[in-house]
Order: sequence, then C-alpha cells, then structure tokens
Amino acid sequence: MSETEPPADQKSLGLDKDIGDDFADLPLRIDGLQKSFGGINAVNGATFDVEKGTLTGLIGPNGAGKSTTFNLITGFIEPDAGTVTFNGEDVTGVAPHELADRGLVRTFQIARELADMTVLENMMLGPKHQYGEEMWRSVFRRGETMQHEEAVLERAWEMLDFFEIEHLANEYAGNLSGGQRKLLEMARALMTDPDMLLLDEPFAGVNPSLENRLLTHIHELREQGYTFLLVEHDMDLIMENCRRVIVLHQGRVLADGTPDEIRSNEQVIEAYLGGDV
Repeated sequence: MSETEPPADQKSLGLDKDIGDDFADLPLRIDGLQKSFGGINAVNGATFDVEKGTLTGLIGPNGAGKSTTFNLITGFIEPDAGTVTFNGEDVTGVAPHELADRGLVRTFQIARELADMTVLENMMLGPKHQYGEEMWRSVFRRGETMQHEEAVLERAWEMLDFFEIEHLANEYAGNLSGGQRKLLEMARALMTDPDMLLLDEPFAGVNPSLENRLLTHIHELREQGYTFLLVEHDMDLIMENCRRVIVLHQGRVLADGTPDEIRSNEQVIEAYLGGDV
C-alpha cells in the first residue's frame, strides 16, 4: 500500500488531528545531534525534519546511528550537542514520559507489554493524567472519576477493535504472538493520543498477514493526521510505503528525498544498498 494511495474502507476513530496550527508542517526538527560512546561517534551532526501527516522512513546500515538517534529524540539518552524541537518547543533531553505528555511517543523493536496483565489491562495503563491516580479525585469526586474511567475503557475497546485484537482483550499479554504484541503496543501507544509516533522496526518478526494489517492501520491513522517516523530494515517496505526517506550513514544524514531519489543516489547505493536497489 502506498502513502499516496489511501486505503479503502477507512475507519475513523474520531481522532482526526488539527493540522492548522503554526507547527503543522514540520512538527519534528532535529538539528546537529551528536552522541559519542567511548570515543565512537554514534551520531555525528544528524539534521533533518519530519513533515506533518506523513510516514517518513529512516534507514541506514548497521551502526549508522538509527537507534541512537531514536533514543536521543525520545529522551532515553541525552545528546552531547544539538537540539530536538517538537511542535515549536525545544524538547532536547526531556524525559520520555514528559514527551509522551506533549504528544511524542515511540514504540520499540521488542514490544514492551506487561506480560502478567491482560491485553485490556495493558490498554488501560496507556492514557495520561488518569483521574484514578489522583487521591483527592478518587475520594471527593468519585462520580467524575468513574465517568473518566468509563471513557478510558470505551477508548480502549475502540482501539482494540481498530487493530482487530478485541477478541484477545482477556488474554494475558505474555501469551500473544510477536505480531499480536506489535499490534498491542501500537494500540496502547495511541491510548496516549499522540501527535507523532516513532516506530522502531514495528514489522520485525511479524508474519506477512499481520504486517499488512499493521501497515493498513498506519496508513489509516496517517490519513487522519497522525505523523510517523519509521525505522525499518525491509527496503521494499520502506520504498513502497514512505513518501520520504532519510538515509543515515556514520551518524550523519547522507541523503534525504523521495524513494525514487534514494534509489538513484550513487552515494546511497555505494554506502548502503550495495549496488542493488
């Protein structure tokens, strides 16, 4: 499925994003990010941006700095230099949970579900600022708290239905297949109502059927205004689904363009694609 060809029979979650604000065009901007480990420059001046409502691919050979860049953007490690700007705000080094509150959320190559809790219980942990976490609301505004919890539960079922895993709601998350865990992780991420999702190899270990389902959901969400930055090793998948591709090499941006431009870029072919695109 191509980004330029929206999927048929789109489901709307009623979550369409407002793309009319001042930072709608370029919500994420990375400028001169640097990070060294023991004298090795893992990220060496990476600079790029991500456009609103797009699925942008981030690729590169092993050791190119993709994972470190993701970790720098999402606050899991602090950069030695450079800035991360999200929706016009400098969020360099901001903690991951604070970034999630601001609408920037990531998934992981290995899904991080809570194995001893059910799928539905995992979903209920996703939303931010839950009333039940505030003692004074639980005691003095019980009715309001119950209404909020009912709304969270309704949204959880809505997400499970959207990702077609509602039949697994009462299954322990640890019993799910790898592909089902990926669906759960993305569904749980959306419970935070993010503006942007950074996807770290979401298709790794996923069978073709679930891969197609997940891609369909990503494109549907993109059509509703969500923004995605995707790290993925499957070159065909990137080229067929992303409108724009950013290539990292030795911690720097080697190329940035459309799939056709990347395919024909001699530096990319030499550094990453091995001459066979």
